[in-house]
Amino acid sequence: MGTSPLGYIWGWFFFVVAVLLSGSTSKLPIIAFDEGYTHLFGDDNLMIHRDGKSVHLSLDERTGSGFVSQDLYLHGFFSASIKLPAEYTAGVVVAFYMSNGDMFQKNHDEIDFEFLGNIRGKEWRIQTNVYGNGSTSVGREERYNLWFDPSDDFHQYSILWTETQIIFYVDNIPIREVKRTESMGGDFPSKPMSLYATIWDGSDWATNGGKYRVNYKYSPYVASFSDLVLHGCAVDPIEQFSKCDNSRSTESIPTCVTPSKRIKMESFRRKHMTYSYCYDRLRYKVSPPECVINPQEAERLRTFDPVTFGIGRHRHGKHHHRSKASQSQKEATSI
Repeated sequence: MGTSPLGYIWGWFFFVVAVLLSGSTSKLPIIAFDEGYTHLFGDDNLMIHRDGKSVHLSLDERTGSGFVSQDLYLHGFFSASIKLPAEYTAGVVVAFYMSNGDMFQKNHDEIDFEFLGNIRGKEWRIQTNVYGNGSTSVGREERYNLWFDPSDDFHQYSILWTETQIIFYVDNIPIREVKRTESMGGDFPSKPMSLYATIWDGSDWATNGGKYRVNYKYSPYVASFSDLVLHGCAVDPIEQFSKCDNSRSTESIPTCVTPSKRIKMESFRRKHMTYSYCYDRLRYKVSPPECVINPQEAERLRTFDPVTFGIGRHRHGKHHHRSKASQSQKEATSI
């Protein structure tokens, strides 16, 4: 007898939970590029390594580049080891994210890792974000510095997405947990999504609000991806809701953030978080309802320069049309 779709969902979930609780993701299956992904845009600016499991994405004055998963997924664990470009990278944006903007142009979901380049001598910054049901008017961005140089070597960046929570990881350390709350309503991602990786020119906003732009004298800018993990519930694009319908409650499933991991997450956030939308009074006179305000955190973040996002900021006007490479690069307006 074959395994039912529902049994498969619960099987991968408990497997991922066990792996994360064990503190190692080395047991998760790493797939060859051609088994799980396809070329999105950029022509020969996407190069597959001879081992078939590593990919180089480059940005030059002609184009950026990117790839996308062959399947849609409803929940799962998604990961890649990434090495970012070095030296002068102002204006360069590398993104590792999930989206369904090509299917749901007016109510898309999204889960983002974005890496924002900088001038020589300044650190790369990481930005995470979550959209649900087209909630692009409410950006849920957070920004962080890192405790290492992400251009020196490969580091693992992972997304765990379940029915009740989203957790972002760096080198198996949770850095952000987004819990589904009643107050979020449809703003929590709940529709099948594809996984994307791109590199592109974000000169208009990525570094100091566009003050420093991409300098193609230093191109090509190359981002390397390896250890690609797609571990989740693949969904038929036609029967996207029926195959992964899970009517059983997940409340009994233990959280993947153990007490020891939570200590590490809280330590990371104290030391490295530089911005949270929950404390941005320029954007939100009243914090979005899911925010839990920590007075000490609010005071600490006041010491950093404020980060603002343009009114009506619509980050995905291109909707990831796979047949139109020029519309596949991630877009943003001014910071």
